[in-house]
Amino acid sequence: MTAQINNFTLTSGPPGPPCMVQHNAPALLFSPSGRLCTRNFFHAFNDGLIPLFITVHTIFPDDQDRVLLISGSCDWWARKYMDLLQSFSKHRIITLGNDTATHCFPSATVGLVGHGFMAIQSNLMANPKTLMHFHALLEKTYGQKRYPRNSHFAPPVFSKPRPRLALVSRSGGIGRVISNQAELRQVAEEEGFEVIELEPKFETSLSETYKLVSPSHVMVGVHGAALTHLLFLRPGSVVIQVVPLGLQWTSEVCFGKPAKEMGLEYMEYEIGVEESSLVEKYERDNLVIKDPMALQKKQWSTEIMNIYLKEQNVKLDMVRFRKYLKKAYEKAKKFMEKEGQLTA
Repeated sequence: MTAQINNFTLTSGPPGPPCMVQHNAPALLFSPSGRLCTRNFFHAFNDGLIPLFITVHTIFPDDQDRVLLISGSCDWWARKYMDLLQSFSKHRIITLGNDTATHCFPSATVGLVGHGFMAIQSNLMANPKTLMHFHALLEKTYGQKRYPRNSHFAPPVFSKPRPRLALVSRSGGIGRVISNQAELRQVAEEEGFEVIELEPKFETSLSETYKLVSPSHVMVGVHGAALTHLLFLRPGSVVIQVVPLGLQWTSEVCFGKPAKEMGLEYMEYEIGVEESSLVEKYERDNLVIKDPMALQKKQWSTEIMNIYLKEQNVKLDMVRFRKYLKKAYEKAKKFMEKEGQLTA
């Protein structure tokens, strides 16, 4: 898609239009456009909310407030993430598309600072922060909110203290679907987990989703945008990322490394050739199957990318995957003991 770029004129003192609104705090202006407008949950955090967190703690002293100005063609973005956006400022957030007044500030910063895929590098910040601090902000924003009445996302009440496993679901023709998910759920329950399936819709509020994910002890899912919800897990929780063929590097930088930096128990399940649906379409001696890394080094084009991201589904070897669930169960029980959810 083509990103819409807005032009702004910043002036320092006269001449200029008279101030209609005078602010004492400096301004931070940014535009949610491009990939942020795709409604992709990963890009919402990777390209927007985490860079905003980095910028605030890089540019502004901890005791200095700021006014957020948001511009762009995605008004829904500001509405969906308003609770979190508001945590960055004591002032009303100004959406420029809906505000025609002339605002005056003592200073202004334009744009956001990023450190890479789901990354916060504390050594590059004036006020060093990490993903642990970002999680603490999420907890402060969403952790204390009650469930909306009759919310279908309210977690079940369990009669016994069993580890809760959040199973990240993918459906439709988007690729990387676990074709034997029902069997996966059954095996997880056999191993002692209480299983909840996570496939939030765009209209689902972050507050509802946070309340579903945060109490979970384990998260399981195929590499994809929905694994961004691992940011909602408490440090000490377990994440099992299922890595399809050809996505080893992407899986590590997008979710593996961030999970470890958040203090999560990270486990990686790299599928075998027989577990990929690509074997039904390509010969085994084709580079797509035989050596995905060699193919990608030649050309990481949209066509090649779509083979692994959109054409590929996964059928887990449940004999092999059960071993991962057993390990995750033991880790989860230890975490529950540490949290005081189990009696020794």
